[in-house]
Amino acid sequence: MLVVSVVLGVVVSGLAIPFAGLLGFAARSTADTTDDLPLELETESLPQKTTILASDGSVLATVFDQNRINVSLDQISRTMVQALVSIEDYRFYEHGALDVKGTLRALVSNVGSGGVVQGGSSITQQLVKQTLLNAAKTDEEEEAVTDDTYARKLKELRYAIALEKKYSKDWILERYLNTVYFGAGAYGIQAAAKRYFNVNARNLNLNQSAILAGLVQNPSAFDPTRARELAIARRDVVLDRMAELNVISQDKADAVKARRLKLRPSRPANGCVSSRAPFFCNYAIEYLLTQKSLGRNKAERDRLIRSGGLTIRTTIDLSDQKAADEAVAGNVRPTDQAIGALAMVEPGTGDVKAIAQSRPMGDKKRLGQTYLNYVVPSQYGDSNGFQAGSTFKAFVLAQAIENGTALDETLPSPNGPVEMEESDYENCDGPYGFGEFPIANSVSSGGVENLYTGTRNSINTFFLNLEKTTGICDPYALARSMGVRLTCPGEGDCPGVSAERVPFFTLGVADVSPLEMAEAYATFAGRGVHCESRPITSIEDANGNLLKKFNARCSKVMSTSTADAVNDILRGVIEGGFASAQALEVPAAGKTGTTGGSGVSPSVWFVGYTPQLATAAMIAGANEFGTPIGLDGLTINGSTVSASGSGLAAPMWGDAMKVIDDNLDPIDFEPADVEGFGQETVFVPRPPSSNNNNGGGRGRGRGGRGR
Repeated sequence: MLVVSVVLGVVVSGLAIPFAGLLGFAARSTADTTDDLPLELETESLPQKTTILASDGSVLATVFDQNRINVSLDQISRTMVQALVSIEDYRFYEHGALDVKGTLRALVSNVGSGGVVQGGSSITQQLVKQTLLNAAKTDEEEEAVTDDTYARKLKELRYAIALEKKYSKDWILERYLNTVYFGAGAYGIQAAAKRYFNVNARNLNLNQSAILAGLVQNPSAFDPTRARELAIARRDVVLDRMAELNVISQDKADAVKARRLKLRPSRPANGCVSSRAPFFCNYAIEYLLTQKSLGRNKAERDRLIRSGGLTIRTTIDLSDQKAADEAVAGNVRPTDQAIGALAMVEPGTGDVKAIAQSRPMGDKKRLGQTYLNYVVPSQYGDSNGFQAGSTFKAFVLAQAIENGTALDETLPSPNGPVEMEESDYENCDGPYGFGEFPIANSVSSGGVENLYTGTRNSINTFFLNLEKTTGICDPYALARSMGVRLTCPGEGDCPGVSAERVPFFTLGVADVSPLEMAEAYATFAGRGVHCESRPITSIEDANGNLLKKFNARCSKVMSTSTADAVNDILRGVIEGGFASAQALEVPAAGKTGTTGGSGVSPSVWFVGYTPQLATAAMIAGANEFGTPIGLDGLTINGSTVSASGSGLAAPMWGDAMKVIDDNLDPIDFEPADVEGFGQETVFVPRPPSSNNNNGGGRGRGRGGRGR
């Protein structure tokens, strides 16, 4: 009893507790450590779950380390507050940091047993312990917080005294109710109310309140979803305690005790897997992890996202996403030896409206599932992308027009194979100069083509001759300025040797993602204004304050007249060209693409757009590990295929866009300023379409890689 009296006297006075040597249960080092404690406990913001919203404000996903939603005391049922105080610290509003009566009872019991077997902690002391646990970053720190020693107990008392001096009882109780763990992954009363009963904390009734109040002592042992009988017994203890304290009548307690638990459990979804758009969700998070303004490093940013209680507002349009998902699913099955992918970008803003792929998100051990995002650049999805084929011809086309080439300019376009001199191609630092190479066309040429016919028929020899007039360097730089993440081996104007900056650049030998190509073609739709793809418009903190706004990042990368001319030429691919079967109810333009050679096509593309939306569609051969394989002869969606951009990728594009165009205003492209390019009339032949034609040039080069 001497020990108890001395300790209580010192603690209640709020002194430094230098009682080393007292009956040998504390060493001098313990007292020194206690003396060194700061007088105040740092009460940092509690970890809360972050909510990711679609553009219409609906919840897309939630992510969290601790499932918690902070609520104020007036948002918590009064019955819940009474139940918790009754069972945990019924004299909470009467005593200070230490309940002398409760602590004396516990200490007598513990000293008599030779250990710590009974708790006497006040709610304030419990809050201190929970706060220290939340602050623990290592296993050693957590072990120190939970260590059953008097030294640890006295440290908590010191902090509790400081809390009681600084904050009101209501603040402490509110903080406690938002901090404490209720089991089953639920931190705080709001998350617990949702987890076990699917109600808000303000609507908890007596039965529910007693169950939750009883959980605090041992959330695992009294978990009502796993230990029903123990949970009922513990609930009844709480009810009897409330009746004993005259908080409720005994009759009312007995009436509730006669009831079942009446659970309505709901398990909160954590992360992107269960989202309506899992790969868009994952892309949005990966995008945020690159934002240096959100933390000094990736770990800090990740902690903010998963614990900051943020509201992340995204650009996704769920109706566009639904159309994209259904189009991909209708053309490529998850277990096919191929990847189907779609990306949609809004011209003028860069807003990413939808991304979809045929293999759902999940463990790769399950056939047809993957965590690789094949739709976005590698920095966001870990896929290296695939060669985009003749869709790259648009970059050489745009550069030629930007240089002043007339739209009816004709160039030799012989049918192959023909030998072409690589030394004829000017690069950034002089002629390319690596010898001769053979080239052939995928479809017959008339021998001479202009910008309209050469593009509509996707004539390889025409574009390789057109590239002689532009050089390789400028179209390469233009593509990069339009959002295509091409490698740049040097600084400045990108000097040095690049495996992508070669004469075959126009045939699409570079590995890219559908999102990059949708972003690039949105520049044409935007009349020469390129806007960086963005999945997020703003972030708000846990209190609803604007934390960061993501403004559209746009710049003019080509003249308006050049973009208008490209649009006029590319609409011919849909209006009478290879993709005429995909004509929409609104004006549209686009370009097919097929990669590979010698009868092996690893990927096919169609990138099409209206003035309001750019969509890139890709189907790439890939085994269950994501390794590229040839498409020709594969069984895709139940049919054996012969690979072509017009025959495979374009129909998938059309399936999505023919749904979306119902919601698009019938805005037309601006007419091309033909006089500005030395042309009196525009020659735009519109022959009947033939879906048997191959819509992409087959160029030499390495195969597209996809991890």
